[in-house]
Amino acid sequence: MATPNTDESELSSSEEIDAPLPTTKRKGGGAQLNRSETVTVRLDPKLRYLAELASRKQRRTLSSFIEWAIEVSLSTIILTEFAHADSNLSISDEAARLWDVDEPDRFIKLAVRYPDLLTHGEQVLWKLIRENGYLWRGHFDKVSREWTWKPDEDSMVFEHLRRAWQTFSDVANGKCGREALPTWVRKKNPEISTKASTKFDDDDIPF
Repeated sequence: MATPNTDESELSSSEEIDAPLPTTKRKGGGAQLNRSETVTVRLDPKLRYLAELASRKQRRTLSSFIEWAIEVSLSTIILTEFAHADSNLSISDEAARLWDVDEPDRFIKLAVRYPDLLTHGEQVLWKLIRENGYLWRGHFDKVSREWTWKPDEDSMVFEHLRRAWQTFSDVANGKCGREALPTWVRKKNPEISTKASTKFDDDDIPF
């Protein structure tokens, strides 16, 4: 489990390293995305008719009009409010920072920036992720000698998350137990230097 960073740590935040791993192997993978997705939308007859008229006016298909209308509306949904309204951030403003073609990557972007938008199932997944040292760059604490990390986007080892994404998802959904999650060297052996103990073959995946 993550422990707070302290000024007594052996490495500064700018020198953080990947978590040291045991040497066992198992392959993992992330979800793939289609170039477009189909969403079924229920409209009452009046709204459907008016949307059809609007699409004719813009010389669009109804589906194209609905997609356009959603895109326009994203600029009106405020995610972060500031004292000055001109500084407010809408979903459109944050789109580039929230979107990624890889599902694991965009999940982290959302969880780190807007954890209040996570569903209950996503909160369970996020807890598993942020408490697993395999996924985070960090350092061994000088006092406790335990692997320590800060769960932010800069510390995330995205390659590790993509490999283990399905496993974390399955555990979060109750399809398997926590013992399926990847492990890491939790405590530094005082007889081994930090540098030596954090080297590992990138192909070794600790499942």
